[in-house]
Amino acid sequence: MREPSSYAGPTVLPQFVPFTGYRDAAKAVERLVEIYARNTAFIRSAFADYAAGKFKPGQRARAYYPAIRIRVNTYQEVDSRLSYGHVVEPGTYMTTITQPELFGSYLREQIGLLIRNHGVPVEIGESDVPIPLHFSFTNGEYVEGRYSDVLGDSLRDHFDVPDLVVTDDAIVNGTWRGRGGEPQPLAPFTAPRVDYSLHRLQHYTATEPKYFQNFVLFTNYQFYIDEFCQWARETLARKEGGYTALVEPGDAITLSGTASLPGGPPLAHMPQMPSYHLVRENHSGITLINIGIGPSNAKTITDHVAVLRPNAWLMLGHCAGLRTTQRLGDYVLAHGYVRQDHVLDDDLPLWVPVPPLAEIQVALEEAVAEVAGLSGWELKRIMRTGTVATIDNRNWELRDHREPIQRLSQSRAIALDMESATIAANGFRFRVPYGTLLCVSDKPLHGELKLPGMASDFYRRQVGQHLHIGIRALERLRDMPPERLHSRKLRSFIETAFK
Repeated sequence: MREPSSYAGPTVLPQFVPFTGYRDAAKAVERLVEIYARNTAFIRSAFADYAAGKFKPGQRARAYYPAIRIRVNTYQEVDSRLSYGHVVEPGTYMTTITQPELFGSYLREQIGLLIRNHGVPVEIGESDVPIPLHFSFTNGEYVEGRYSDVLGDSLRDHFDVPDLVVTDDAIVNGTWRGRGGEPQPLAPFTAPRVDYSLHRLQHYTATEPKYFQNFVLFTNYQFYIDEFCQWARETLARKEGGYTALVEPGDAITLSGTASLPGGPPLAHMPQMPSYHLVRENHSGITLINIGIGPSNAKTITDHVAVLRPNAWLMLGHCAGLRTTQRLGDYVLAHGYVRQDHVLDDDLPLWVPVPPLAEIQVALEEAVAEVAGLSGWELKRIMRTGTVATIDNRNWELRDHREPIQRLSQSRAIALDMESATIAANGFRFRVPYGTLLCVSDKPLHGELKLPGMASDFYRRQVGQHLHIGIRALERLRDMPPERLHSRKLRSFIETAFK
């Protein structure tokens, strides 16, 4: 841990903030907000001086992320049903923090659990991890808009810049190895890793991270986006469900009580993965993201959404039905995955099982029954539970059929797509509860290819229901206590205390 004496030299820094203990989670978070606001303002002010030519040759400016630290001296008996909120053995644990106002509710919950479960104060102070200049600008403001190359030297000579050495997934991947005496991780992501993803989210989705909700739907069909926005506006106009606003790309906002179109100038170009947020108090609303096609997109967006620590995410997409008894429009509830997407092989080996989560499975099945008006044996007419295979080759049908058909048959797969296993595997990796409900859109093994004019009335009706089933499932999950929703299946032998 850095000491005040390390401030000697040509680097200009704000006054050192030592660690102080807190037994009140709200006051601890307030202190995090103070330190972060002061230190990022210091960097921005120094950058303004630099851009105005006021820096001396060789002068540097630096400030550090705030941090949370806890020291536990004994093995503590905690409720064995809890999957998070406590450390597993004595030691010192710490995590760096960024944008504590954005994560206020999450931090208050996690800190409060630590104080309650271990009976020791949580310490707040400054870490030894510098805040990169680029990450000191938030809310869509960027360094590039205020910096000119005519200044004649590199920003690196005067400010800290993002460092990939400390921006990785070693903690969640279980590969983190600390130096001797270094505190163990307290949270799944470091502050630089979170900052990196917050900036990427703004770039990919064209909405600010503050609008993302804790219950997330992923899709790759514009139909679902159109249906979601129409339903959201009608819901807001009726002031139902506790929802307060709909936020669309470009941060265009429709408020509760009005059915008017969103305000704000339209975007010249849509982002790669536009997001739509039906906002509710404490981020308890629903976010829908059009992720496009393929496992690379699926990994990219979940890599970044994960730092927001959502309560659950679900994939709603279309799939190829692999059984003769399936009809176009039937639903597939995934309870297992064949992973042939290849994008996560290095982070989550193929031998790692991705289990179904009972809470998610029940919520999805009950939502199908409720929206479709079916139950019991009749529900099986339109929905089948089984294994979904995810591949990275959209034109797999053009290969010699003997090899893929044999593998799919041996795996007992009932459906095939390009995103579901990726989203589920990344949910497992990042400890985010996950689920998949697909709609059969073609049956290539049985001569029913995805071609224009092949959609039946049943198929169109089922697609119309599909989004509302996903919404209803998330609303059911929202009513569940967070400690019950966050399954112990997602936790390994030695875990971070924060979920």
